[in-house]
Amino acid sequence: MESLIILFQKTLVEHTLRSLAIGSLLAVLLYLVGNEILRSQSRISGLKGPRGLPIFGNLIDIWSNAALKYQEWAKEYGDVYQVQLGNTSVVVVNSAATAKELFISNSQALSSRPIGYTFHKVASSTAGFTIGSSPYDDSLKRKKKAAAVALNRPAIKTYVPYLDLETRTFLRDLLSYGKAGKVAVDPLPLVQRVSLSLMTTINWGVRITSIEDELFKEIVSVEEGLNKTRSTVGNTQDHIPFLRLNPLNQNSANARQLRQRRDRYLSILNKDLAEKVAKGTNKPCIQASVIKYKEVQLSDTELVAFSLSVLGGGFETVSTTVQWSIAYFALHPEIQDKAYAEIQQFQGSNEPLCDAADDQKCAYVLALVKEALRYFSVIPLALPRASIRDVQYNGIVIPSGSTVYMNAWACNHDPELWSDPDSFLPERWLEKPEAPLFTFGLGYRMCAAHILATREVYIIFMRLLSSFRFVASGDIQCDPSIDMVNPKDLIMVPKPYRVLCVPRDEEKLRAALDTSE
Repeated sequence: MESLIILFQKTLVEHTLRSLAIGSLLAVLLYLVGNEILRSQSRISGLKGPRGLPIFGNLIDIWSNAALKYQEWAKEYGDVYQVQLGNTSVVVVNSAATAKELFISNSQALSSRPIGYTFHKVASSTAGFTIGSSPYDDSLKRKKKAAAVALNRPAIKTYVPYLDLETRTFLRDLLSYGKAGKVAVDPLPLVQRVSLSLMTTINWGVRITSIEDELFKEIVSVEEGLNKTRSTVGNTQDHIPFLRLNPLNQNSANARQLRQRRDRYLSILNKDLAEKVAKGTNKPCIQASVIKYKEVQLSDTELVAFSLSVLGGGFETVSTTVQWSIAYFALHPEIQDKAYAEIQQFQGSNEPLCDAADDQKCAYVLALVKEALRYFSVIPLALPRASIRDVQYNGIVIPSGSTVYMNAWACNHDPELWSDPDSFLPERWLEKPEAPLFTFGLGYRMCAAHILATREVYIIFMRLLSSFRFVASGDIQCDPSIDMVNPKDLIMVPKPYRVLCVPRDEEKLRAALDTSE
């Protein structure tokens, strides 16, 4: 009897395990079949494009460098096609002409942003959405109206003293840390400081005076981390929903931690400024203007989101472009010499400090700025759009709710727009000064701070190139198509390098900096 019971129990266990195994296998198969049906139904009728693998779609294909892969696929599928990112069908635009046709002619229809899980639902759940990441709604309209007041040309003129101060501090840092050209330096933290301090001063009236400042270190660390949460391929859970169920999901854990750290320093900065505004002791800055600007009533959450818009939008893009550019200058002394000669001719002297109020009047340096923004395209995939109504393209209907990417890299390197697009040639902008630049996007969702960003890079170039000669120290890798730290990031940061910052005239530079102090 006892042996029969044991046999029965054994049979029952085996049957249960077999049933569980078969049930699990059937569940997986049903999920795969159901998921493939959903993926197939999400594809846009009539639009070509690679289908990719089950579940993953084309995510694995674009893992190493999405912008370059999209550019390559355009030769096979045309300038506009669709890809499958997990469960999401995405339209990719890969040429200058089609980008202008779709994003300018259909500016209103393509005025929204898709909601991503990692960035929007985890990293931004407490601070609200920035102008750049917000879907189209009334809140976005209010934030854009505030930006129009704070970032237009007349407003930017009031920030000239800040540009002057921060770029002078930048020169002083290069001179000091580099021991007047005797010690090779990594310019990245110094570039980040000038850009970040300009943003915090303009936004809150608070300067960051040193790369040793704890606030500097914290903001750089957090903002770099948060930009990774917006990566197209770095967060597979954005496109494969079942990955979000993993309780040990490191992407979500990191996003939550970054959100908490950011909330802390934003709370301090905003609270301190609000108290100063109430007392009338604040310095002129964007946040104070928005708080006092009665036609735009922003909620507390919207005010925080607006802060993030200025901080994030004006920090990493500018600093990364300058970082790439210094590396390129060090490898190409002829570019430095040409710029220096043009600056001297423009100014009529060899003074190291140009007028900070110069609104991009030196034609060659402005061309150099535009070429750096084009050639390096530090955000190679512009932030995605979501259509709010149907869009017609070559007889194909891109339905409302579709996600559309502009491949800014491909558009900026379009051979139909530029001859020899993969070469660095500032002179091309002297020949075609009104040519489109896709680095800041197009249409209604174009970067709100593009005027300020361009002017900032211009003043940095003017003062850098008239003050120093950059000499490579060791091997510098500066091909923007392959020499980035992580090709899966939203912003393509160059690999670390070091340069000697040799003063063109040390005595004159020190005298200019001492006088301006």
